[in-house]
Amino acid sequence: MDLHFGDSKPTDEERAAVDELLGPPSTAWEGADDRTDTDLRWARGGREARERRDLLLPGLHAINDRIGWISEGALDYLCRRLTVPPAEAYGVATFYAMFAVKPRPAKVLHVCTDLACAAHGSGALCAALEERLGAAGSASGGVVWQSSPCLGLCERAPAALVIQAGAPSGAAPSRTTPDAGSARDGAEPAPAPWGARPSWPAAADPAGPLRPAAALNGERPDSTPQEPAPRPYATAVIAPATAEALVLAAAEPQAAPLEPAAAMAVPQAGQEGLTLLRRVGVVDPYSLDDYRAHGGYAALRRAFDLGPAGVIREVTDSGLVGRGGAAFPTGRKWQATASQPAHPHYLVCNADESEPGTFKDRVVMEGDPYSLIESMTVAGYAVGASRGFLYLRGEYPRALRLLQNAIDQARARGLLGDDILGQGYAFDIEIRRGAGAYICGEETALFNSIEGYRGEPRSKPPFPVEKGLFGKPTAENNVETLINVLPILTEGGQAFKAIGTGQSTGPKLFCVSGNVERPGIYELPFGATLGELLDLAGPSPTIRAILLGGAAGGFVRPDELDIPLTFEGTRAAGTTLGSGVVLVLDDTVELPRILLRIAEFFRDESCGQCVPCRVGTVRQEEALHRIVDRTGAAAAGDIALLREVGQAMKDASICGLGQTAWNAIESAIDRLGAYK
Repeated sequence: MDLHFGDSKPTDEERAAVDELLGPPSTAWEGADDRTDTDLRWARGGREARERRDLLLPGLHAINDRIGWISEGALDYLCRRLTVPPAEAYGVATFYAMFAVKPRPAKVLHVCTDLACAAHGSGALCAALEERLGAAGSASGGVVWQSSPCLGLCERAPAALVIQAGAPSGAAPSRTTPDAGSARDGAEPAPAPWGARPSWPAAADPAGPLRPAAALNGERPDSTPQEPAPRPYATAVIAPATAEALVLAAAEPQAAPLEPAAAMAVPQAGQEGLTLLRRVGVVDPYSLDDYRAHGGYAALRRAFDLGPAGVIREVTDSGLVGRGGAAFPTGRKWQATASQPAHPHYLVCNADESEPGTFKDRVVMEGDPYSLIESMTVAGYAVGASRGFLYLRGEYPRALRLLQNAIDQARARGLLGDDILGQGYAFDIEIRRGAGAYICGEETALFNSIEGYRGEPRSKPPFPVEKGLFGKPTAENNVETLINVLPILTEGGQAFKAIGTGQSTGPKLFCVSGNVERPGIYELPFGATLGELLDLAGPSPTIRAILLGGAAGGFVRPDELDIPLTFEGTRAAGTTLGSGVVLVLDDTVELPRILLRIAEFFRDESCGQCVPCRVGTVRQEEALHRIVDRTGAAAAGDIALLREVGQAMKDASICGLGQTAWNAIESAIDRLGAYK
């Protein structure tokens, strides 16, 4: 791939995919077929074209969604439209695991092989798929399957996701029409496709697509068939998965069984005393009226009564800290952003939860999507932002269509837009899809991804509150952090602070998976012990180890169940709370294989920007491969090497990925006696 445009041409379908996002090209400089006299006199573009660079990732999605892969001609055409050097765009396209730049079938089957799924037989599942569909990465019957990192479906492990490339239409309600303008020009997304609002039968997927026979052919039910419809874009989530179910779903994703309701991932659903999960399983996630009938938008009205400074003061008084793992005080972050003189300010919601074992944000977005939209509106008001970005995992198709519906409904009812609730405050939200990159959970890597660059972390300072998205002051919070703001405003900061402990205030969501009877999301006040949480989930009687915080966390022993689940309590115990992952492993799980999978994960997900992480994660995996079946003196040399490499990554990596890549392995060696 060159810095200059090549001679490859897009197909009509590839051109249509790009033009649906960007509109038709206005000049030959943008790729129009006919060159006019005006085009020969001067070239248009310059700064105006370069400011649309942030549409590169949506453009890559548009091509990949339509065709199934990104050809050189399609990439060249997209680059002409956005005035981006092809070599740079190629670097972006090859950065993400969900994109392909070589031909492949339109149907791709992603099979999770990460920690929770590994504990539930993903290895045997992959072996069965090899017998039926061939080796991973090889095309068979119009389908290609490949192993995948965590899909965020840990409560239903083993899990898989089928994506069928095709035309966006009413036949594929899991497809959300891409935005029609740049993030910085204020353009609104195109309306949701016809047929996206299904009925909501009891115990069924409240976001599942309706599939009448006519709709499967890409027609409205009342239309007369004219000609065979083009292949529709479709997704299907199969969890728990069997080889037989995956082969059937890959053959016809539109006919796959619907997902269970989000409430099925919440064993406490409907119980008294819940705060963050109280509406999951109670309200229709598509209905704004139902949300408002259960207390929705009371917090936003309260925010307008308090004013921006009052909102920040209430959040500060509550003691709320970030729930993504860093535990930075939310009120301080908002105050620092709001006080910056540079404008505009931005709000970014990090919904790219990719930590193995984490799925709490998905359940909230699928079961109570309006709470996140309201929370973002409150946060935007507090920090002085008029634009919010919701960066969503590309592997969450149901959350995508529910959130897009919530945004559309809120905008139609005056709860987003130019004059929210008649208060003179303008704020809108745009969804940006990730494409399979764990590193984009790091805030500055996320900013680069939105801006159309490779998702690589930036050096700090400057910090995001000073120079974040598009170089402007930005407040970035994850989903759980934001939804905690609603009870803070409705009940008061002091009432929120009374929950939990002095340093860890409020309720916390925990993702419990692995070898337990009732996996799912649990809400407990900070201060509950690990044993109390596991009693709710029904642990295996033969627990071997418990992983706290996910792949970047640490293991604890089954005799340490009295550890308090607080930031300070886990720190004192020599481990971490992280994002709330609690993965239980019993004695049927081979611990060295789990450690090897963790090492493989970090090797795959390292962005490669800094040497300690790029080289260290590879050396770590190599050493674990050598000792996977060794113990004692036979493993001692490589364990010494692992300690040296791990310390180098921890000391010198530019971001948290490399700094924590050794944590879980170190804890397994020192705490669990692995390889002894």
